[in-house]
Amino acid sequence: MRLLSALSIILVLNACQPSKPAESLLIQPNQIGLLQKDTPIYTLDSIFKNDSVVKRRINSRFSSQDEFIVYSKEGQERLVLIPKNDFDSTSTVANIQIKDSLFHTEKGISIQSTFKKIQEHYKISRIENTVRTAVIFLNDQNLYLSIDKEFVSGDARYNTNLPIESSQIKDDATIKHFYLGWD
Repeated sequence: MRLLSALSIILVLNACQPSKPAESLLIQPNQIGLLQKDTPIYTLDSIFKNDSVVKRRINSRFSSQDEFIVYSKEGQERLVLIPKNDFDSTSTVANIQIKDSLFHTEKGISIQSTFKKIQEHYKISRIENTVRTAVIFLNDQNLYLSIDKEFVSGDARYNTNLPIESSQIKDDATIKHFYLGWD
């Protein structure tokens, strides 16, 4: 009877444990780690309490934009968060640039993944041809990524008017930029 009671207590205590660190690094369509799609900007410090959050204003000739950079305690950039509305602490996040390879999808895709691994695990909804990169959108994931055009074969590498097919991207192509978009 004591053994049964002890096992019950252990099971209850184990169930009350905080989420595993791996869960706080998981990329999902409406969540990255503890940050959810509807989380207001003013709560970023509490969500990333083990990191540092720095607000930066980007000024250009025609506009300005806020961004929030999440740094690890070691000083490594982890995430860059762009709010939907500038100057509004109740705004939510529109886009997230994922810079830290510790953040990953359920299928193991991170900033260090190759194009082959991405293709094996996700359906590509479209590929856009830009001047320097191929921008790849993943079906139903709110994820998009860019791959340098040095990994693209054929005339589309040099001509942005031509479409890029997934067969033109080398298997060993690495991700240049990795984004989660909620806009």
